[in-house]
Amino acid sequence: MNKYIVEFIGTFFLVLTIGLSGNPIAIGVVLAAMVYMGGYVSGAHYNPAITLGVLLQKKIKAKQAGIYMLVQLFAAMIAAATYHYIQGGKMVVNPGLGVSFGSAFAIEAIFTFALVSVVLHTAVNKKTKGNDYYGVAIGFVLMAAAFAGGHISGGAFNPAVGLGPDIYYWSYLSNHISDLWLYLLAPLLGGAVASYIYGITTATKSKD
Repeated sequence: MNKYIVEFIGTFFLVLTIGLSGNPIAIGVVLAAMVYMGGYVSGAHYNPAITLGVLLQKKIKAKQAGIYMLVQLFAAMIAAATYHYIQGGKMVVNPGLGVSFGSAFAIEAIFTFALVSVVLHTAVNKKTKGNDYYGVAIGFVLMAAAFAGGHISGGAFNPAVGLGPDIYYWSYLSNHISDLWLYLLAPLLGGAVASYIYGITTATKSKD
Protein backbone atom coordinates (compact mmCIF):
# COMPACT_ATOMS: atom_id res chain seq x y z
CA MET A 1 0.00 0.00 0.00
CA ASN A 2 2.86 2.39 0.77
CA LYS A 3 4.07 2.18 -2.82
CA TYR A 4 0.68 3.20 -4.16
CA ILE A 5 0.40 6.10 -1.73
CA VAL A 6 3.79 7.40 -2.86
CA GLU A 7 2.85 6.99 -6.53
CA PHE A 8 -0.30 8.99 -5.86
CA ILE A 9 1.55 11.79 -4.07
CA GLY A 10 4.29 12.12 -6.68
CA THR A 11 1.90 12.09 -9.63
CA PHE A 12 -0.47 14.52 -7.92
CA PHE A 13 2.19 17.16 -7.34
CA LEU A 14 3.67 16.72 -10.79
CA VAL A 15 0.31 17.27 -12.50
CA LEU A 16 -0.73 20.09 -10.18
CA THR A 17 2.56 21.91 -10.79
CA ILE A 18 2.10 21.53 -14.54
CA GLY A 19 -1.40 22.98 -14.29
CA LEU A 20 -0.65 25.87 -11.97
CA SER A 21 2.66 26.98 -13.45
CA GLY A 22 3.17 25.56 -16.91
CA ASN A 23 6.81 26.45 -16.30
CA PRO A 24 9.33 23.82 -17.49
CA ILE A 25 11.79 24.71 -14.73
CA ALA A 26 9.17 24.30 -12.00
CA ILE A 27 8.00 21.05 -13.59
CA GLY A 28 11.51 19.61 -13.79
CA VAL A 29 12.35 20.65 -10.25
CA VAL A 30 9.20 19.23 -8.69
CA LEU A 31 9.69 15.94 -10.55
CA ALA A 32 13.29 15.70 -9.33
CA ALA A 33 12.16 16.39 -5.76
CA MET A 34 9.34 13.86 -5.94
CA VAL A 35 11.70 11.25 -7.41
CA TYR A 36 14.10 11.69 -4.50
CA MET A 37 11.16 11.63 -2.11
CA GLY A 38 9.64 8.39 -3.32
CA GLY A 39 12.34 6.55 -5.21
CA TYR A 40 13.27 4.22 -2.36
CA VAL A 41 9.62 3.33 -1.69
CA SER A 42 7.92 2.82 -5.05
CA GLY A 43 10.61 3.49 -7.62
CA ALA A 44 9.00 6.90 -8.22
CA HIS A 45 7.44 6.19 -11.61
CA TYR A 46 4.61 8.76 -11.57
CA ASN A 47 4.05 7.90 -15.22
CA PRO A 48 2.40 4.87 -16.88
CA ALA A 49 4.98 5.00 -19.69
CA ILE A 50 7.78 4.57 -17.14
CA THR A 51 5.87 1.79 -15.42
CA LEU A 52 5.49 0.05 -18.78
CA GLY A 53 9.22 0.40 -19.46
CA VAL A 54 10.06 -1.08 -16.07
CA LEU A 55 7.50 -3.86 -16.56
CA LEU A 56 9.04 -4.85 -19.90
CA GLN A 57 12.38 -5.18 -18.08
CA LYS A 58 10.64 -7.48 -15.58
CA LYS A 59 11.53 -5.20 -12.68
CA ILE A 60 7.90 -5.04 -11.53
CA LYS A 61 5.08 -7.59 -11.57
CA ALA A 62 2.23 -7.13 -14.06
CA LYS A 63 -0.48 -6.82 -11.38
CA GLN A 64 1.47 -4.20 -9.47
CA ALA A 65 2.23 -2.31 -12.68
CA GLY A 66 -1.48 -2.21 -13.50
CA ILE A 67 -2.31 -0.81 -10.07
CA TYR A 68 0.49 1.76 -10.43
CA MET A 69 -1.03 2.98 -13.70
CA LEU A 70 -4.53 3.26 -12.24
CA VAL A 71 -3.22 5.13 -9.19
CA GLN A 72 -1.23 7.51 -11.41
CA LEU A 73 -4.29 8.26 -13.56
CA PHE A 74 -6.49 8.77 -10.49
CA ALA A 75 -3.91 11.11 -8.93
CA ALA A 76 -3.86 13.16 -12.14
CA MET A 77 -7.65 13.46 -12.06
CA ILE A 78 -7.57 14.60 -8.42
CA ALA A 79 -4.85 17.12 -9.31
CA ALA A 80 -7.10 18.45 -12.10
CA ALA A 81 -9.98 18.72 -9.63
CA THR A 82 -7.71 20.59 -7.22
CA TYR A 83 -6.67 22.94 -10.02
CA HIS A 84 -10.36 23.54 -10.79
CA TYR A 85 -11.06 24.36 -7.15
CA ILE A 86 -8.12 26.76 -6.85
CA GLN A 87 -8.29 28.46 -10.23
CA GLY A 88 -11.97 28.23 -10.96
CA GLY A 89 -11.23 26.95 -14.46
CA LYS A 90 -10.49 23.53 -15.85
CA MET A 91 -7.06 22.21 -16.69
CA VAL A 92 -6.75 21.03 -20.27
CA VAL A 93 -3.79 19.37 -21.97
CA ASN A 94 -3.87 19.75 -25.74
CA PRO A 95 -1.53 20.27 -28.71
CA GLY A 96 -0.54 23.73 -29.88
CA LEU A 97 -2.83 25.64 -32.22
CA GLY A 98 -2.45 24.43 -35.78
CA VAL A 99 -0.18 21.51 -34.84
CA SER A 100 -0.93 18.31 -36.76
CA PHE A 101 -1.69 15.06 -34.96
CA GLY A 102 1.41 13.49 -36.52
CA SER A 103 3.73 16.23 -35.26
CA ALA A 104 2.28 16.13 -31.75
CA PHE A 105 2.45 12.32 -31.72
CA ALA A 106 6.11 12.37 -32.75
CA ILE A 107 7.04 14.85 -30.02
CA GLU A 108 5.22 12.87 -27.32
CA ALA A 109 6.79 9.59 -28.40
CA ILE A 110 10.32 10.91 -28.91
CA PHE A 111 10.65 12.77 -25.63
CA THR A 112 8.93 10.03 -23.65
CA PHE A 113 11.57 7.73 -25.13
CA ALA A 114 14.22 10.07 -23.73
CA LEU A 115 12.56 10.24 -20.31
CA VAL A 116 12.11 6.49 -19.93
CA SER A 117 15.64 5.85 -21.21
CA VAL A 118 17.08 8.13 -18.52
CA VAL A 119 14.98 6.47 -15.83
CA LEU A 120 16.09 2.98 -16.85
CA HIS A 121 19.77 3.86 -17.08
CA THR A 122 20.01 5.98 -13.92
CA ALA A 123 17.39 4.58 -11.55
CA VAL A 124 16.88 0.95 -12.60
CA ASN A 125 20.25 -0.33 -13.83
CA LYS A 126 22.24 -2.16 -11.16
CA LYS A 127 25.47 -0.55 -12.39
CA THR A 128 24.21 2.90 -11.40
CA LYS A 129 22.42 1.79 -8.24
CA GLY A 130 22.96 4.08 -5.27
CA ASN A 131 23.94 7.13 -7.30
CA ASP A 132 23.01 10.62 -6.14
CA TYR A 133 22.18 12.11 -9.53
CA TYR A 134 19.24 10.05 -10.78
CA GLY A 135 16.60 12.51 -9.58
CA VAL A 136 18.34 15.48 -11.19
CA ALA A 137 18.81 13.56 -14.44
CA ILE A 138 15.13 12.62 -14.59
CA GLY A 139 13.96 16.12 -13.71
CA PHE A 140 16.30 17.70 -16.24
CA VAL A 141 15.18 15.53 -19.15
CA LEU A 142 11.54 16.39 -18.46
CA MET A 143 12.47 20.07 -18.19
CA ALA A 144 14.23 19.92 -21.55
CA ALA A 145 11.30 18.06 -23.09
CA ALA A 146 8.85 20.68 -21.84
CA PHE A 147 10.98 23.51 -23.22
CA ALA A 148 11.52 21.80 -26.58
CA GLY A 149 8.15 20.21 -27.23
CA GLY A 150 5.61 21.59 -24.81
CA HIS A 151 4.33 24.23 -27.22
CA ILE A 152 3.95 21.60 -29.94
CA SER A 153 2.31 18.60 -28.29
CA GLY A 154 1.08 20.04 -25.00
CA GLY A 155 4.07 18.58 -23.18
CA ALA A 156 2.56 15.58 -21.39
CA PHE A 157 5.13 12.81 -22.05
CA ASN A 158 3.01 10.87 -19.59
CA PRO A 159 -0.44 9.28 -20.13
CA ALA A 160 -1.54 10.37 -16.65
CA VAL A 161 -0.63 14.00 -17.33
CA GLY A 162 -2.22 13.96 -20.77
CA LEU A 163 -5.39 12.06 -19.95
CA GLY A 164 -6.14 12.67 -16.25
CA PRO A 165 -7.11 16.36 -16.62
CA ASP A 166 -8.95 15.70 -19.89
CA ILE A 167 -10.93 12.83 -18.36
CA TYR A 168 -11.88 15.13 -15.49
CA TYR A 169 -13.00 17.66 -18.10
CA TRP A 170 -14.93 14.97 -19.95
CA SER A 171 -16.92 17.32 -22.16
CA TYR A 172 -13.64 18.55 -23.65
CA LEU A 173 -12.22 15.08 -24.25
CA SER A 174 -15.45 13.84 -25.84
CA ASN A 175 -15.10 16.58 -28.45
CA HIS A 176 -11.37 15.98 -28.95
CA ILE A 177 -11.20 12.21 -29.03
CA SER A 178 -7.94 12.25 -30.99
CA ASP A 179 -6.25 13.57 -27.83
CA LEU A 180 -7.09 10.26 -26.16
CA TRP A 181 -4.96 8.38 -28.67
CA LEU A 182 -2.27 11.06 -28.70
CA TYR A 183 -1.65 11.02 -24.95
CA LEU A 184 -2.17 7.29 -24.53
CA LEU A 185 -0.44 5.68 -27.48
CA ALA A 186 2.46 8.06 -28.13
CA PRO A 187 3.97 7.98 -24.59
CA LEU A 188 3.41 4.23 -24.25
CA LEU A 189 5.09 3.67 -27.61
CA GLY A 190 8.03 5.87 -26.57
CA GLY A 191 8.32 4.01 -23.28
CA ALA A 192 8.16 0.58 -24.90
CA VAL A 193 10.80 1.43 -27.51
CA ALA A 194 13.04 2.93 -24.81
CA SER A 195 12.79 -0.29 -22.82
CA TYR A 196 13.57 -2.37 -25.91
CA ILE A 197 16.65 -0.29 -26.77
CA TYR A 198 17.73 -0.33 -23.13
CA GLY A 199 17.54 -4.11 -23.12
CA ILE A 200 19.69 -4.36 -26.23
CA THR A 201 22.35 -1.88 -25.13
CA THR A 202 22.73 -3.20 -21.61
CA ALA A 203 22.78 -6.85 -22.67
CA THR A 204 25.53 -6.37 -25.25
CA LYS A 205 29.04 -6.60 -23.85
CA SER A 206 31.41 -3.94 -25.07
CA LYS A 207 34.44 -5.10 -27.03
CA ASP A 208 36.39 -1.96 -26.15
